[in-house]
This record gives sequence, C-alpha cells and structure tokens, in this order.
Amino acid sequence: MSISFTVNGTPRTTDTDPAKPLLWVIRDELKLTGTKYGCGVAQCGACTVMIDGVASRSCVTPVDSVEGAEITTIEGLSGPEAAAVQAAWTEIEVPQCGYCQSGQIMTATSFLTETQNPTDEDIAFAMDGNLCRCATYTRIRAAVRKAADSLEA
Repeated sequence: MSISFTVNGTPRTTDTDPAKPLLWVIRDELKLTGTKYGCGVAQCGACTVMIDGVASRSCVTPVDSVEGAEITTIEGLSGPEAAAVQAAWTEIEVPQCGYCQSGQIMTATSFLTETQNPTDEDIAFAMDGNLCRCATYTRIRAAVRKAADSLEA
C-alpha cells in the first residue's frame, strides 16, 4: 500500500505495511535517526515527533494514519519556539547522555507553540510523559521555563 505524507517539508511516499509504526519508517526508510526508539509503547517519549504540529509518539503511530500529514522530526524543527528551546537547552547544558533529548525538545517545542506564559506546574505536566534515564528533569524544566520566558520578552 502506498502512503504519502510530508516530512520536514519534503513530500515522501512509502510502500510498506500500513500498520508499521511511523518510527521505523522515519529511521529505517528515511534515515532520519534523531528520533529514537525507547520503549515501543508510548511511555517514554524518545520517539516524539510532531504530526500536523502536535507532539505524537511515533512508536505507536501506524504509518497509514499519517496519510497526507505534515511530520516534523528533530532534524526539521524550526521556528521561534524551537530556537528558544534549543538556545535554552544549550545555555543550561541540559543533556547528559542525550538519548531522550530529541523527544524532550520536540515535546517542549510543541508545548510552547500551544501555551503562552506557562506556569511551572504547566511545564511539569507537559513534560511529565518524557522519561530521562539520567534524571536531568530539573535542568529540562529550567530550560523550558527559560525558553518560555525568552518568548515572552
């Protein structure tokens, strides 16, 4: 079955099992390896991409469900919210091992695109579904706060 969608602004078509998780199409067929495999059951957030601007877990998203959709991976992330998040991540030195960071950044960017002037509780709630083995949660939340504050200025 042929399935067409756009990834990072480029039209793509795949002929694959329609139930195949989007994650594996992104990584194996499109060779965009910034999106990571973590748990395979949408519990850790490492596989987060944006589907039509909404943070989504690609490990449980069947590729046929994205027919005609705009998918953004970490490689194609752009815009003022993305720039603010990336700058804050760098300044605060968030990553330790870095494995979960693409999913963290995708979630934070999607959240800040939809939420202006978030409270610390809003940030904690938004980021709660993304796990970090290195437990850099304090730095992650501080970076999201810093990015949000920079967007308000």
